[in-house]
Amino acid sequence: MDTSLSLKSLFRISRPINLLMVAFTQLMAAYFLVETTNQGLPVFQDYRLFLLVLSTVIITAGGYMINDYYDVKIDYVNRPHEVVVGRGIKRRVVIVLHTGFNLAGIAIGYLVSPRIAVVNFIAAFLLWLYSNELKRRPFIGNLTVAFLTGLAIYLVGYYYQKAELLVFTYAVFAFYLNLIREIIKDIEDRSGDRKHGCRTLPIVLGFRKTKQIIFIIAGCFVISIVLISLSLNQTELFFFFGALAVFFIYFMSAIYEADRREHFSRLSRLAKVLMLMGTMSMAFL
Repeated sequence: MDTSLSLKSLFRISRPINLLMVAFTQLMAAYFLVETTNQGLPVFQDYRLFLLVLSTVIITAGGYMINDYYDVKIDYVNRPHEVVVGRGIKRRVVIVLHTGFNLAGIAIGYLVSPRIAVVNFIAAFLLWLYSNELKRRPFIGNLTVAFLTGLAIYLVGYYYQKAELLVFTYAVFAFYLNLIREIIKDIEDRSGDRKHGCRTLPIVLGFRKTKQIIFIIAGCFVISIVLISLSLNQTELFFFFGALAVFFIYFMSAIYEADRREHFSRLSRLAKVLMLMGTMSMAFL
């Protein structure tokens, strides 16, 4: 098998569905929340928006690549049929691609604004640090990924300096939901993580205590969303999140009942659906 580079392997290692979700969320935030530039033009007429989205997607893709690079041995235990590094792409090629994607993402970010280039540099560094070290430590790795997920959304409001509190609400939503999802993934992958010396929450605290932490985070999530929604005085937003709470309650009850790996795989996918539903609510505002 040629392990230098194949289009199919590149497609798999860059997680195109996740990248589309990142781009979709940023574009939704720009179109429905920011709406116009500071010059009064419709935001979709500003080419810098699309450069901003492109740079975020490229940095994210580079993060997925370096994560797979460092996780080869763990993935052979947790999901052996999905391993790409060393099979479809040589390890050194992954490093070259990761470096190239990061440089391109930072450069494109600079075309938008020097401050966006700085944010992209920090994001790229944190993604490398997460893959190399942080994900093997309890909670700090989960927190890093959740922060970067929320940052990707907030970046739109930050660049245009408009609707920042409203965009921040969705960034908080994404942060908490992805924090819960990352811990669920740690529970799902604890066999491979334990074998290779990772100290994630399920390994350090155990299965039951990790679930308790998820419920504490869920409580903080609900309180944060309620407080921000009330401060915004957006009735539509308050009622939408109220309706979404029904699905969230089902999600949390499923976490309470889950005790097998396939249960947590399903919950991880369900978290993505909840994220998509939250993103779609931007259209109702």
